[in-house]
Amino acid sequence: MWADTLLIVFISICTALLGEGLTWLMVYRTEKYQKLKTEVEKQSKRLEKRKEAHGDSLDKQHKKKIEREEERLKNNNRDLSLVKMKSMFAIGFAFTALLSMFNSIFDGRVVARLPFLPLTWIQGLSHRNLPGDDYYDCSFIFLYILCTMSIRQNIQKLLGFAPSRAASKQGNSIFGPSPGQFK
Repeated sequence: MWADTLLIVFISICTALLGEGLTWLMVYRTEKYQKLKTEVEKQSKRLEKRKEAHGDSLDKQHKKKIEREEERLKNNNRDLSLVKMKSMFAIGFAFTALLSMFNSIFDGRVVARLPFLPLTWIQGLSHRNLPGDDYYDCSFIFLYILCTMSIRQNIQKLLGFAPSRAASKQGNSIFGPSPGQFK
């Protein structure tokens, strides 16, 4: 069981590195991505400075300027997300094939023993295709998902592909809140 667990962690690290490598080839090294990323970081810092400089005492003119800048930042973030989305489809397709291959290899094998009893609605995933009713047993898919979620984020930070703090602080992506939504 320990060998399977370590093998799954290793597979997770390798697939995360492969995913980031493919993303670098298809997205991060392109001129369009570099330009948009630089623009988003500049706009985020500029917007943050303006908000700090004026605080709550904004007149209508400054409010409109800030709203225009927020709108530009939102549009650039949307464009950045669209540039990334192309590669995400290719990577998603490749990982689906890898996942089904590994899933068939580890089918019906207990790969780890969980130190907790998973929530009822997660037990179907954590105990997937395993014999018996011991829900502390862990299937491949559950361990792989947990490892990949934690490892991929750290690899992105390590390789410098994670969004900057200024851009993250703004939270304006295509799925994020709109400017002024929480005011």
